[in-house]
Amino acid sequence: MKKTLGGFVVFAAMIAILFGLLQLINWIPSAIQEGALEEYASIEDVRARLKIGTVYAPVYYPKNVQWPPVLIAAQTRPYPAVVTHFRGSEPPGETILIITQTALHHPPLSNSIRLTSIRETVSYPFKGRVAVLEVGPCQKDDTCSRMTWDEAEFRITLVMRSSPAELVQMAESMIPRSSAGAPPPP
Repeated sequence: MKKTLGGFVVFAAMIAILFGLLQLINWIPSAIQEGALEEYASIEDVRARLKIGTVYAPVYYPKNVQWPPVLIAAQTRPYPAVVTHFRGSEPPGETILIITQTALHHPPLSNSIRLTSIRETVSYPFKGRVAVLEVGPCQKDDTCSRMTWDEAEFRITLVMRSSPAELVQMAESMIPRSSAGAPPPP
């Protein structure tokens, strides 16, 4: 009887240890991947799940930009970043706008719209900030524009298959009037 009871205790202890090891093995990948680049359903989802203080998004979108975005991806590791892709209505299905927000001194996550050359670069002052506005042809010889500026601890970049006028309007709509000249609160 004593032998059976001792065997049962050893068996129960082994099961508890095995269960603990399985829980640890199950937890490790999620701990490592937490904060890695992942797609999200909405900007609100990014704000809620990743706890990135401010996710910048325009209030104004030109008529040729389709809502909702076709891609919203974000990460907190190795550095905070958010990327949003939008399709155009003409030609349908083609990405025409990419907005990236990355921690300062880090490159944007992805950029499928690339300027093949830069025809003009201008320092563009707006709402107390200075942005770099670049214009040139894209891969398909479309006119493309890119606008980049630093906002608090982030670098914001908008790239669009469009004239710079539409891009500037969108950029200006991303910064609330009350924060003109001052970084937004954390």
